[in-house]
Amino acid sequence: MKNIILGVTLILSVLMMCGSVNALCVKVSRANIRSGPGTEYTAVWEVYKYMPFVKDVDGDINWAHKNLLTNAFQCAVVKEAQVNVRTGPGTNYKETASSPALQYYSFRVLTKNGEWIKVKDESNKIGWIHKDFLWIK
Repeated sequence: MKNIILGVTLILSVLMMCGSVNALCVKVSRANIRSGPGTEYTAVWEVYKYMPFVKDVDGDINWAHKNLLTNAFQCAVVKEAQVNVRTGPGTNYKETASSPALQYYSFRVLTKNGEWIKVKDESNKIGWIHKDFLWIK
């Protein structure tokens, strides 16, 4: 767990500092992120579906097989300790059964409505989160 959090923190930090980044999303349930390009390299951490994964213009941070990633949709990660997931785009809507979402939880972005982002998690549960609580690339 410590390696997962460290790895996600590293990715988010690099993404926030870089101006030119191509963000990809993990499209499978779980993916090993490796220290080099192949299964003979150490898996440094494991990420889950909809986690953003990046390739910096100056080189790779870590490695994942291309068949595990997609740029067909946007993904988002919770950047606060926990956030409410709501049934609609606003604080006047009730929280969903899966609320709250914890830091580093990842989602697929479905749509936007003003300051609110409609998201889907890997279990296909849908809800709304305010954009200020998500990191989206």
